[in-house]
Amino acid sequence: MSLPVAVAQFAAGLDKQENLKFVSEGIKAAADRGARLVVTPEFGMYHDPAKTSEDTSYPEPLDGPWLSAVREVVRDACVHAVVGFAERLPEESRAANTVVAIAPDGSFSALYRKVHLYDAFGYRESDTVVPAEITDPATFELDGFTFGIQTCYDIRFPESSRRLVDGGADVLLVPAAWAAGPAKEEHWLTLLKARAIENTSYLLAAGQTGPHCTGQSVILDPMGVVVAGAGEAPGTAVADLDQARIESVRGRNPALENRRFRVVPA
Repeated sequence: MSLPVAVAQFAAGLDKQENLKFVSEGIKAAADRGARLVVTPEFGMYHDPAKTSEDTSYPEPLDGPWLSAVREVVRDACVHAVVGFAERLPEESRAANTVVAIAPDGSFSALYRKVHLYDAFGYRESDTVVPAEITDPATFELDGFTFGIQTCYDIRFPESSRRLVDGGADVLLVPAAWAAGPAKEEHWLTLLKARAIENTSYLLAAGQTGPHCTGQSVILDPMGVVVAGAGEAPGTAVADLDQARIESVRGRNPALENRRFRVVPA
């Protein structure tokens, strides 16, 4: 059984309507190329990596106008889409860094709020984002595949991916806004490949593009092989997921069966 999937990348900014255009174009382009699922970057709704704005009104609830508009795009394109946005939470001054999986009928098939915040390399995401409570793994199913969601900095913590695989995932999804900087692109690709290889799972990573982020969205197979990539410019990449490939790799490399440690929340 195979499934065509896509990753879409762009550079979001402070204009939510322009960002809606970028997300919509990515979803439509993926659908036009035959993809049944498209993953878009972290914080696709609003992104202020240089912290140039003092606006604190940008977060929206799940039923707010921005995500509602995206859901209409998803319905029209008749695909599954994974989208990142800044979610307003009740009685919270900071936003949640939230990723939602949207089904072709516009319903939510999964929701993940980022657990590991990017307080590293001189940046403090926690100034504007509240760390999420640890909940059950965020997974959903499509055509015999189980997809698990994490976000950007989470991939520096291998237990995050392993917990999704323990929850049934055989495809890992990583919406991201991976900050540019010395060795950062090398870290990005190395960590993504490691998460795919050690979990013998497909991995779809969709990152924001420059100037602030690295782009380099990729689709990796369970051996860590890049089967599609989007380079550094805005655009999409499409590839087929194959259940037989997962079974073959896990048969030759039964690392998940051979391990002697389990992941538990700290």
